[in-house]
Amino acid sequence: MKRILQYTITSKEAGITIRDFLKLQGYSAQCLIALKKIRNGILLNGKWEYVNTCLCEEDRLVIRIEEETQESPAITPVCLPFPVVYEDEDMIIVNKPAGMAVHPSMNHYEDTLANAAAYYFGEKGESFTYRCINRLDRDTSGLVILAKHIVSSSILYKQMTERSICREYLAIVQGDDISGEGTVDLPIGRKEGSVIERRIDRVHGECAVTHYKVLEKKEGMSLLALHLDTGRTHQIRVHMKEIGHPLIGDFLYNSEDNRMSRQALHSYRLSFRHPITGDKMEFTAPLPEDMRMFFDGNYE
Repeated sequence: MKRILQYTITSKEAGITIRDFLKLQGYSAQCLIALKKIRNGILLNGKWEYVNTCLCEEDRLVIRIEEETQESPAITPVCLPFPVVYEDEDMIIVNKPAGMAVHPSMNHYEDTLANAAAYYFGEKGESFTYRCINRLDRDTSGLVILAKHIVSSSILYKQMTERSICREYLAIVQGDDISGEGTVDLPIGRKEGSVIERRIDRVHGECAVTHYKVLEKKEGMSLLALHLDTGRTHQIRVHMKEIGHPLIGDFLYNSEDNRMSRQALHSYRLSFRHPITGDKMEFTAPLPEDMRMFFDGNYE
């Protein structure tokens, strides 16, 4: 991966150091360290410069990114579904299938989105470092952002931390007596004795806020649109269970309902600022066939 980024310094930015300017753009400390190791990685008016150099109005700052080798050698390339929704020099948006873990783990070394990404970039002859920005549970389908290099990764992670990446989900829940819209503001923590399961924990839990809106009701179930202010593990699943409307097919939080083979949850929409251009970006992925057919009543 080779990428050149260019900035022209304005009067507002004059007088600050290169380090401070890049931090304002969203570059992390780790990112700056990596750039300093690249020959001519930081050029000011054509000259290789230190990050503590002060900037002047109309200075031309050039960032050279070079990532020739794979930083994730343990990820085996495997030909798996990898539905690309959007791709440019800085990021790629993928509509992850249900049943596919995002990261390799015990018992899932060669069937993950990371394996699919390694194969995809390998076939294109491009260097590959796996950087997943927004994580989804294995059985949750939908949109995932992958950063292509260390700078876009740094900026996108900052957006996630600042909660400026808007994430909207679609879910099918039990019950058609849910109010038209609402907010669940309840802290979430680990369930004692489990490394996976979460629960509402009003004493030690972390803040978690989920907003929902009913899109349609049918035969004892409801189709919801949800967006999150926070990103806790299993947040939607735990919150919906707590208000009495667990997700259809959720083996962990609704084990008695096995009408679907996975929880009926889909990452439908992502909107955020492009990590390099700053342009407003928005992507959607339609309701997957298994959820659509279930809600329409086409299931056994």
